[in-house]
Amino acid sequence: MKLGDLNVSKIAKNNVMQTQTGTPYYASPEVWQDKPYDKSSDIWSLGAVLYEMCALSPPFTAKDMKGLYNRVIKGVYPKIPSIYSSDLSGMIASLL
Repeated sequence: MKLGDLNVSKIAKNNVMQTQTGTPYYASPEVWQDKPYDKSSDIWSLGAVLYEMCALSPPFTAKDMKGLYNRVIKGVYPKIPSIYSSDLSGMIASLL
């Protein structure tokens, strides 16, 4: 299995590095706030993808981008289904 969208990537165009973002559901709080980011943003995005694999929906949803921004910044999301272990739930919480 390959994961293709962890939201933030660096691309080189004409020998200049630029940031490119992908799906907003996987954008870390730092990216949403236009703050500097590092590998921890990838870790956060992996948590969002793992959550979605379990719950079959993203951890943070909203009707518009402002609402999505607010939910991501607050960091509150529904629990994954109870068929999954508390260890998996705890790992997702650590990633997010």
